Amino acid sequence: MTATADHYRIVLRPLLTEKTTGEQERSNRYRFEVAASANKVQIREAVAGLFQVKVLSVRTMIRPGKRRRRGWTYFQGAPRKLAVVTLAEGNKIELL
Repeated sequence: MTATADHYRIVLRPLLTEKTTGEQERSNRYRFEVAASANKVQIREAVAGLFQVKVLSVRTMIRPGKRRRRGWTYFQGAPRKLAVVTLAEGNKIELL
């Protein structure tokens, strides 16, 4: 399966933090920010197509937007949809 433009519209960016890096090493799980309209099947196909790996499971969550301030005005940031993708044993994604 090759990467298509649709796959890039679904998987927006990887989340790279200390916590997610440890999760990658320990349990072969990767976190991605995904399109809000994407479902688990679409996310599974997009990750498999982009990185040529076998996906075991996909878990999703919607994080609320953070409260921001600009001058005297407060506003609400946009919510983000995150996906936790578990890969099969022996598969790995080289992000950096």
